[in-house]
Amino acid sequence: MTIAITTPRGHVGSHVLRTLVAAGVRPRVLLRDPAVLDPAWSGHVVAVRCDQDDGEAVVAATRGVEALLWISPTAHDGDPVAAHARRGAHVARADVENGIARTVFQSSIGAEKRHGVGEIDGLARVEEALDATGAPVLHLRPGYFFSNLELDVDGLRAGVLRTTLPLDLPQPWVDPRDIAEVAAARLLAPWTTGGVQAVHGPHDLSFRQVAEVLTAVLGQPVRAEQQTDDEVRAGLRAVGLAEVQVEAIVGMAAGTREDFVPEQPRTALTTTPGTLAGWAHAHLRPLV
Repeated sequence: MTIAITTPRGHVGSHVLRTLVAAGVRPRVLLRDPAVLDPAWSGHVVAVRCDQDDGEAVVAATRGVEALLWISPTAHDGDPVAAHARRGAHVARADVENGIARTVFQSSIGAEKRHGVGEIDGLARVEEALDATGAPVLHLRPGYFFSNLELDVDGLRAGVLRTTLPLDLPQPWVDPRDIAEVAAARLLAPWTTGGVQAVHGPHDLSFRQVAEVLTAVLGQPVRAEQQTDDEVRAGLRAVGLAEVQVEAIVGMAAGTREDFVPEQPRTALTTTPGTLAGWAHAHLRPLV
């Protein structure tokens, strides 16, 4: 079995890589620069040079692949939505031309809205491109990553957890490792029909509840504070982001702030075990 994965150094991809190797698979890992991969993986993986923005490279890198994990990273220049859509066209072409037996795509809750959810609109475009091929595709729609908390370590050091969402609005929060375990399991097991599978973490949490968990784990008071969209815009502009990037970020929260319920309900299948407290103790506490 040949399994290929993208973003093997990311929050999810790195755990998928480790799981596949532990399962006895020698995965094909697709990177812009194979030299950046940890040398410890030498002999355990096949590293292939592949820029996800290059359609010819994507098709070439996935020839002979039976299963593919496609994670489209955020573009740090230009329009993130357009970048996802462009890459979606590339992977859809690769699916068709290479006859990939099953593709797992890391999407997001909110993609079911199709429009009005900032950068997530780009993930919706990928879903649509893959679905149009008729090939077996599974869209994973995880909730809010625990690791997003690392984006404002300075705020947490000051005891503030910032968000534009209502402080008492519950939403799925999930450990990236749990997403990786679901992805790896679906890559390893044969199937011919895909669809959508949500990954919701163990509990829905509000930002106020998250602040309470962080207070206990970090050993210092953390309070949740709601910001306006314009305050977030100002902060993003101050660090040099272009307007299209600013709106892509602001739109993700704005599009799920009111009257949004994930299309996939919380069930035994979508509930995963990793707790926020455990993740924060291992990953956030050393940073704060």
